[in-house]
Amino acid sequence: MAVKSVAIPFAGTQAQEQQLREYIEEYKETQGALIPIMQKAQAIYGYLPIEVQAVIADGFDIPLEEVYGVATFYAQFTLKPKGEHRIAVCMGTACYVKGAGAILEKISEILGISNGETTQDGKFTLDGVRCIGACGLAPVMLIDDDVYGSLTPGDVEGILKKY
Repeated sequence: MAVKSVAIPFAGTQAQEQQLREYIEEYKETQGALIPIMQKAQAIYGYLPIEVQAVIADGFDIPLEEVYGVATFYAQFTLKPKGEHRIAVCMGTACYVKGAGAILEKISEILGISNGETTQDGKFTLDGVRCIGACGLAPVMLIDDDVYGSLTPGDVEGILKKY
């Protein structure tokens, strides 16, 4: 099941770009619209590659560096595509103390990717995250909206096979 993570080429469509440009045109004169536009762009594309940042910069008539600066400053934005299934392993204190590191390592070993990476086939993205808010179930991971708690490394492979 292990696959190597590689850069996934940008595959935006003209329809996506048109949707983004229309949204920019509607709101570009609104003060403070850059972040909401970037959020909309990420909703359209799933992430903010340089090609999308350039469309935003062009639409706002601002330097690309300004858009990139915002995209890299705020944690809500991602410059890399995310997988079909997003795996979040809680690394908060309760989870960490109860073995979340071993869970993260096991997922990494099975999928052949590191924290923050996406599998080559685009199926999974693995992220170690801060507190999920399910400390009583520590250690916890989310796959999409499914919560898995009281995990051991031995549980991981069977759970991943469901996806």
